[in-house]
Parts: sequence; structure tokens; C-alpha cells
Amino acid sequence: MRHSAWHGGQLLAFSALDGVTDYQDGLTARTAFGAPGLEVLLPMRCRIRFPKAAADGNVVTGDCFHLETEPAVTGVFLDAHHLLIEGPCAVSDVDLALAVAANGTRTLIGSARHYDPAKIAADLPAVLEDRGRWLRSLRFPSLPTSLAKRTLTKACSIMKTQVYSPEGRIRHRWTTPDRWPHRQMWLWDSAFHAIGWRHIAPRLAQDAILAVFDMQATNGFVPHMMNPNGASQITQPPVLALGAKLVHDVTGDNAWLKALYPCLRAYLAWDLKNRDLDGCGLCEWQMDADPHCRSGESGMDNSPRFDSATRMAAVDFNSYLSLECEILAKFARDLGFADDAALWRDQHLEINRRIATRLWSEDLGFFVDYDTERQTPSSVLASSGFLPLICGAASRAHAARLAECLSDPTMFGTALSVPSIAARDKGRYAKDMWRGPVWINLNWLIARGFERYGFIKLAEQLRSRTMEAIEDAFAKHGTLFEFYDDRQEIAPPRLLRKGQCAPEASPYHQVFHDYGWTATLYVDFAFTHKSSGES
Repeated sequence: MRHSAWHGGQLLAFSALDGVTDYQDGLTARTAFGAPGLEVLLPMRCRIRFPKAAADGNVVTGDCFHLETEPAVTGVFLDAHHLLIEGPCAVSDVDLALAVAANGTRTLIGSARHYDPAKIAADLPAVLEDRGRWLRSLRFPSLPTSLAKRTLTKACSIMKTQVYSPEGRIRHRWTTPDRWPHRQMWLWDSAFHAIGWRHIAPRLAQDAILAVFDMQATNGFVPHMMNPNGASQITQPPVLALGAKLVHDVTGDNAWLKALYPCLRAYLAWDLKNRDLDGCGLCEWQMDADPHCRSGESGMDNSPRFDSATRMAAVDFNSYLSLECEILAKFARDLGFADDAALWRDQHLEINRRIATRLWSEDLGFFVDYDTERQTPSSVLASSGFLPLICGAASRAHAARLAECLSDPTMFGTALSVPSIAARDKGRYAKDMWRGPVWINLNWLIARGFERYGFIKLAEQLRSRTMEAIEDAFAKHGTLFEFYDDRQEIAPPRLLRKGQCAPEASPYHQVFHDYGWTATLYVDFAFTHKSSGES
């Protein structure tokens, strides 16, 4: 990507689109903040500094870069283990897990366990040509501005870096939210990644979903976080059938769908059996004691929804489950499994009935969680309250009330919608992850929900404004972020993450840069966006 300045936080790594990756020993780097340079982050660290760059002509993609210095500096990932740099640079603070060699104007940095010093003589122009071929081959839809086109190119560049090759227990190509610090494969991220990939590499979109099920337990359980060697013991929002449906809409590959169906069936059955803890017909997220991540299973780690409750019928969980049941009913019908189709249809309708009767608050005019221990509805108005729209659980009257909430500045009509909690909830608000900021995957889901109910113009306005916010931040910072300020008062890098903004203390205390589903869902917005519509 061509930029007017050197921007920090952009991730660089070798992609499975070009060859074999290495989860354990592969190199990952990011552009440095401040003076031009790179920080190698994995498998261990070193610093690389370049001369001062010109104000224009600098290029950074996910696996190569060019810096307009005097003389110019160019770098490229030769493979998973080697980064070759041509031009002046200073390498320091080199960890023992890395190896460095210099010869004339060239520097080769690599993973010590796989280091081949002969690669310093590689044909740099040929490698650069090869690395850029995939990005140049893409065919994009018409977009209204040059900034939108540049943002789309950046999104695809990010996506490329986040693809791993099959390794260990993972038998398919797989994706990660970011090559650092997350690194691993995550359940709901993978579905949102596939939704973007379907437009530019449908086979890879299929792999991204199959890879998740490579790690499925024999009882149907799917972990929330996975790598080639192991997995976590909690799950995550069930959106894999949604991802599979949207991928299948593009490919029409019934053989793939038939092979996938038993996996989807088993994972959804596990959720329904193991997360309805009180047997009331609505499911509850697992919750933990960590104040900065009370419910990692929900994906909304630090939402105020979880501050005081220890068990609750969750509006988001049950909306996801209902939609998954609805989609599985269609899959079963199309595949000729009539009994399954009836089972999933009935489950979908029953969950919808329970959402509408138990989780709608007429007083608040909104869907809320229900505390099953205190037997009271939650007072927290969160973006999750819009999700009954995605599965059809809301009535037409409910949908109209929710549309009013989206435009009300005291509710969710902030400078950038949709805030993760209502604007009027000042006591719980913070510029910290799910306590206020906007998340692109929720906006994507909510727009689909309003579209389902015929609020076409409202849905398109939400998509347009979301795209503009991503584009504006990209123009200023050269990257796509994990979340964004709903008030549009401060730049994303200054937002809190898990209680503080302190990247010097931990990478988990600053909004992530070059973030996976922000990129893939921007791609989906770009390929499906309509400029007008009627409500």
C-alpha cells in the first residue's frame, strides 16, 4: 500500500498463499512507530531502523515494503523464516532465536532454527514480483472514492498475511485475527473471515471453515481458540453455519456442504445441550472472575452485561443459536434430511418464541439479557440487544422500536453507530472494547438484521457510515483497527483495551492493528454495498 508517511503497527508475515507457513518459528514483524523501521515480533524480537523516509512513495503490503529513503530501502519475506532487506538499515536487540547476516547492501534476518545464509543472494526483483502477483490479480467492484479503493486493497493485503498453511491437527488452510499477538485460530473470527474471502478466493473461504472443524471434539464441542498443537476449553459465538451459508451461496458446492453438515449439526447440538444451564430453553455464556474478561466465551469480553451477573439467558447467544438452527433447517432440507429439517425448524421457532417473551423489555423498548439467578432482566442496554433481528425473533413492532433506538442520540445514535452500550448509560461507559466502542462485526450483523425486516435504507446507511469510519482511520493511520470510538472523539490507537492504553506494558492494552474481521467485513461491505434503498 502506498502511503504519504510511514505508519506504525502494520503487520508483515509470509502467507500460505505463497507457500508453507510455520506457526511456531515463522517470522512476524510490524512497522515501527515514530522513526521508520520494523520490529520483528516472532519467533522472538529484534529492531530494525531505516533512514528518514520521504513524505511520499512509501509502500507497505503484508509481505514486502519499499521506503523512499536515500538510497531506497526494500524488504520482502522470502519464505516463512527469512526477511531480506536491500538498502541501509541498523539491526539491534537481536534475540538468540533469530539470526542476522549482512553482505554489501543486503541484510538477511531469519529464524535461527531454519536459517539459510545463502538466501541473502536471492533474486529480489523476482521475489517481489511473485509476492505482489496475488494482490494485482484481484478484481474489485466499482467504489465511489479513491480512498475506498485504497482501503479495499489494504484490507486484502491484511487478509493475505493472516492465512496459515495446514499444520499439526489443522488439516486445511486457516486464518487468524492477526499474526501478532493473537496468532491462533478463533471460532467466530474464522466465520467472519470466510465471509470476506468468499468474494475473492471461495476455496480458501471453504478451508477457513473446515479448519475450525478439524479441531472439533468427538462430542461436537468446538473451542474458541485453536492452534496446530491444541485448543481452549470454552467455545465462542455460534456463527459457523452463517459463514457456511454465505460461502455456499457463492460456490454452490453441495459436496462441501454435505461433508460439513454433520460437523455443524454436532457443534450446534453441543451448545444446546451444554449451555442451557437451568433448562429454561435459553442458553447462557460461561463466565469467569477476570474483571477485564468476564465472558471470553461470548466474544464481548469486558461488556458491562457481565459486571454483576453470574448466569444469564443471553440475548446474543440465543439469537446466534436461533439463526444457526434456521440455516441448518435449510441445509437439511436441501440435502434431503427431512427429519433433521423439521427438528431444526422447530428449534429455531422455539428459541425465537422464548427470546420474544423473556428477553424483550417493554419498559426499555429493547432486548436485554435475563439474570437467571436473580430472576430479573438486565438493566444494561448493549449492542447485543439488536441481534434478535438477525434470526427473526423480533416482532415488526419490536423492529420499529429498535430502529428508533438506532437513531436516538441518547441510545445508539452516536457519532458512529453502533456503540457497544447505549449512550445514556454514562455510569458504565468507557472507551474500552465492549464498554462503548464500535465493533465492525456487530455493525455487519445489525445491518443484516434491519435488512431482514425491510429497513433497507437504514441498513445501507449503517454500512456506508461504517465503511467511511474504517476509511477515515486508514487514511490517518495506515491500518484497519479492531474497534473504533463511537463518539469519534479520539483516534483508535488511543482507545483503552482491558482497562488501559499501555502498549509498552502489553500488546493486549492497545487496540489491535491490521485486524482480521475489520478487513474481511470491509471486503464484504465493498462487494455487496448498495448506494441507495427504501425502508
